[in-house]
Amino acid sequence: MLGSLEGGCALVYASGMAAIAAVFALVPVGGVVVVPDNAYNTTLSLADELLASGRLAEVRRVDVADTAAVTTAVRSEPHPQLVWLESPTNPLLDVADITALADATHQVGAIVVCDNTFATPILQQPLTLGADVVVHSVTKYLSGHSDVVLGAACAVDAQLLDRLRTHRTVHGSIAGPFETWLALRGIRTLPLRLERAGRSARVLADRLIGHPQVERVRYPGFGAIVSIEVAGGLDAADRVAGATRLWTNATSLGGVESLIERRRRHANEPTTVPVNLLRLSVGVEDVEDLWTDLERALDGAR
Repeated sequence: MLGSLEGGCALVYASGMAAIAAVFALVPVGGVVVVPDNAYNTTLSLADELLASGRLAEVRRVDVADTAAVTTAVRSEPHPQLVWLESPTNPLLDVADITALADATHQVGAIVVCDNTFATPILQQPLTLGADVVVHSVTKYLSGHSDVVLGAACAVDAQLLDRLRTHRTVHGSIAGPFETWLALRGIRTLPLRLERAGRSARVLADRLIGHPQVERVRYPGFGAIVSIEVAGGLDAADRVAGATRLWTNATSLGGVESLIERRRRHANEPTTVPVNLLRLSVGVEDVEDLWTDLERALDGAR
């Protein structure tokens, strides 16, 4: 089902990081990779670990929204073997020009990978835009009920798929059948959940722009994740996250319940993420209830 939605063939893994690790294993020893300067923190931690161990020779961090800068990093010698994209990124919600970056990457013979967890294949199909591999944390929107840990990698090229499948087998990262069945069931309601959550996210983003306790709203115009920077710094952001009643102060995202989290509370979160940034994963609750709860928490943080 997922392969059909993405326009390729999908392999399921025991977790999102298992899928990500399998893709990084495509890079030869001593290779070079290009990664976003803000992205899922464990993806970046893996890249740093591979660099520290000597498995990679260089990790180049770029702003994926700056197409010219990414293109320069791709064309610089030694050329990379893999360019990793997230679009939108987690949690700054930067959007990459996947088609342009894929063209530049293929000119130097490298592989383009896109983490499509936030957009899902409902809103974006990176394989049709030029990406070679698409990865998902199926734990999030695809399963959609915060009760599954699962990952996936999608591709069209048979050789890439064989290499990804072999890595999955020999590293023991094969997914469980029950988790896979739960994800299959969750995908059946994905369009309904994402449409409802996305509509609410747009309403909340518009209202948050005008709130005096919010310094900045980050929202790409689609999807159900909104990030805000709270006036008053780290302490004020923590007060907001701790004061909500309907929004749950917890990590993860993409479920039917709304979650709020200050991302820099994690030690491995990139320093490009402001300390006062809150990531909001909008669920399917009534948007007025969500706004009332959030507005009360923001007002109380002054």
